[in-house]
Amino acid sequence: MKKINPLFITLTILIIILDQLTKYLIIKLNPTLNLKILTLHLVKNTGAGFGILKGQTWILALISLLVVLFIIYYYPQIPKDKFPQVMAALFLAGTIGNLIDRVFRKFVVDFLDFHFWPAFNVADGSITVGVIGLVIYFWKK
Repeated sequence: MKKINPLFITLTILIIILDQLTKYLIIKLNPTLNLKILTLHLVKNTGAGFGILKGQTWILALISLLVVLFIIYYYPQIPKDKFPQVMAALFLAGTIGNLIDRVFRKFVVDFLDFHFWPAFNVADGSITVGVIGLVIYFWKK
């Protein structure tokens, strides 16, 4: 078994903590803060991105769990280079962050609303950056 990179573990844990902390604060404070291009407000998302599969929390939780297990199982194949390790950690952390919401809250907490895009959260941003980064990395290889 390949030794797990400390950067991978540390970044994964930090992103999960940041994601859950921001969601906790949004739920606790329930702000509506309009900053012109960005509005911070609580959105209870029972679906996936762009509102697809609304109300399918358990199916989405199962898919998230399978993605987490897939990343962990295939971790030994992730190159040791810093970039793919960071991108895979972002992908894993974001998936776990939203999985926690689906299992314990029965919805995903979204709160960053740029008006031209569906509201999202730290986990969503982490997943997006991680996946795009991995696609670019492996495409160049």
